Amino acid sequence: MPETLIVLDFGSQYSQLIPRRLRDVQVYAELLPWDTPESEVMSLDPEGFVLSGGPNSVYEPDAPGLPEYVLASGLPILGICYGMQVLVQALEGRVKPAGKREYGPAKLNVVETSVLLRPEDDLQVWMSHGDRIEEPPDGFKVLARTDNSPIAVLGDHVRGYYGLQFHPEVDHTPIGQQVFRRFAYEVCGCQGDWTAESIIDQAVADVRDQVGDARVLSAVSGGVDSSVATALVQKAVGDQLTAVFVDTGLMRHNERLWVERAFRDSLGENLITIDAAETFFTNLAGVIAPEDKRRVIGETFIRLFEQTAHGLGAPPFLVQGTIYPDVIESRAPERNHAQRIKTHHNVGGLPEKMDFDLVEPLRYLFKDEVRLVGETLGLPPELVWRQPFPGPGLAVRCLSAVTRDRIEKLRQADSIFTAELADAGLLRFRIDTAGVASGTAQAFAVLLPVKAVGVMGDQRTYEEVIALRAVTTADFMTADWARLPFDVLARVANRIVNEVKGVNRVVYDITSKPPGTIEWE
Repeated sequence: MPETLIVLDFGSQYSQLIPRRLRDVQVYAELLPWDTPESEVMSLDPEGFVLSGGPNSVYEPDAPGLPEYVLASGLPILGICYGMQVLVQALEGRVKPAGKREYGPAKLNVVETSVLLRPEDDLQVWMSHGDRIEEPPDGFKVLARTDNSPIAVLGDHVRGYYGLQFHPEVDHTPIGQQVFRRFAYEVCGCQGDWTAESIIDQAVADVRDQVGDARVLSAVSGGVDSSVATALVQKAVGDQLTAVFVDTGLMRHNERLWVERAFRDSLGENLITIDAAETFFTNLAGVIAPEDKRRVIGETFIRLFEQTAHGLGAPPFLVQGTIYPDVIESRAPERNHAQRIKTHHNVGGLPEKMDFDLVEPLRYLFKDEVRLVGETLGLPPELVWRQPFPGPGLAVRCLSAVTRDRIEKLRQADSIFTAELADAGLLRFRIDTAGVASGTAQAFAVLLPVKAVGVMGDQRTYEEVIALRAVTTADFMTADWARLPFDVLARVANRIVNEVKGVNRVVYDITSKPPGTIEWE
């Protein structure tokens, strides 16, 4: 069990970034709702607590409060925004509405050097609050202020309690990562044992404990998540594993050939390919709503795997490449206090009754952690750094009706877009030493359920519209739209309207996440 910090979620839009930042400094952190039962939280043997921000005011009736066991544990605590205020209130300090709300950038003025902040630090921070601390609890010292917050940082060095009115988890706070590192290492005494090697060792041990000597099926799609999950399980159980690739008819261009070439050498006869396009198109006929598509696809996958399993001696386990963002966005059972964003086919889209127990070795890993594990396992770079592809495939990029004709239009447009990005060196995402991002973390085409008037060959056309989506992101929890060169976009648009029959217009999506999601459905 790695040393662990617990992040209690009070509902901030930034909460999911906190465990991500802590893991960046090689300390495992897990996000749990603020009212998670004490037994569940303390069973993780935490080294300390981080309290997230939230939309409430602590003095409001029925506002979330600090669980009693957090203080009773005697462990260090870092409160962020609302988390700071709820800590102060629990210790009998005073919180009141601020005379002036503070949103956006602010400059800290260090009052007293502390374990978290030093005068030589970059003290530009990001604020988002309407309340402020009026009176600190006994034992606390004011460590920093801003023009609008007389108590922007406070701390009790003896008990290891600290509060930040700003948000260290967002990129707009340059010192944020260092604050988390100092809290984890210097306050909580962590050593930093969350490494790729330790993740692999723990995952292998967990898989062996779960499956024993039973046979296991693995669902491979050609994407990085299912590939790394398969490699981890193969490392754990060897020839007990059989991998299955289902050609749904909803895949990227030449996906089947790519998968067979990538896995045949390592898995040999333990790789089975199923041609199930007809089944998927039949089951999706007339299905329009995105959540319905995901449920139909999730159940169809499971039923096909069950049929395959019967011919292989009925393996009781199924491997899936579920990752942490899937769990959070789908409001998985253990995260049932969160707002559901969308149902991932491999989480909320699964049928209630299955012939399998699921093996999900990546369930609590972020995307870049998955890639790091893949590299450490020795998977080829072209596989590890392949762009993500949704489990439901092109069905959730083909808005409205899913038909063979519409999917083929989309597949051709998507192939043109990614090929042009690859030729321009923009299909892989990089962040240089100065923190400047380049390339794309995910890029794809979307077929819209609208038609537009156009003119081609001096004749009026009335055809479908393709939207291009490309984003930059390190963790896939937040994302920004990629500033692609205009000449690349022009070349892509020109090729699509000339080469893809039935499309006469191309648009580019410039929405960040939030407020949008990366996928359209």
